[in-house]
Amino acid sequence: MDNGLDGLMKQAKEMQEKMERFRSEASNSEVTGESGAGLVSVRMSGSHDVRSVKIDKSLLSEEKQVLEEMVASAFNDAIRRVEEYHKSKLEEFTGGVPVPSGLKFPFFK
Repeated sequence: MDNGLDGLMKQAKEMQEKMERFRSEASNSEVTGESGAGLVSVRMSGSHDVRSVKIDKSLLSEEKQVLEEMVASAFNDAIRRVEEYHKSKLEEFTGGVPVPSGLKFPFFK
């Protein structure tokens, strides 16, 4: 019986190590969301921290509302890309087993 428990404990430890590795990879990864064919871009980490926002100077003459909409669109694109990254990592973690929509593991906080 000890061998079974030892094996189970070993598997749990391996899973914990894998989760930590994925958490680190997610935090260190970056995506770029864009709008206006790249005139506005937002660089965001896998943990949703915004690293930079770039706005092409040609947009500075646009109306404020247009610029605000383009910035919001670029942020939304970046968030979608982070979520796609998380989904691909989650599928990798589960070995390709489909995961219900909206399910998140603790390494994607």
